[in-house]
Amino acid sequence: MSFDHETLVAIAKSYGLFYLIGLSIAVLIYTFWPSNKKPFDRAANSIIDDEDRPWE
Repeated sequence: MSFDHETLVAIAKSYGLFYLIGLSIAVLIYTFWPSNKKPFDRAANSIIDDEDRPWE
């Protein structure tokens, strides 16, 4: 079975598109999953928790 260059490029573009869409959906699901709220809030607040006065 022989593929020419245009066929391989079309297959690569199609699967690459589906791969990126699937990866984006997986990242969004991970980010907005309810059980991940506490670690994300802790990470967001950890920067400002230790700073109670201006930098000297």
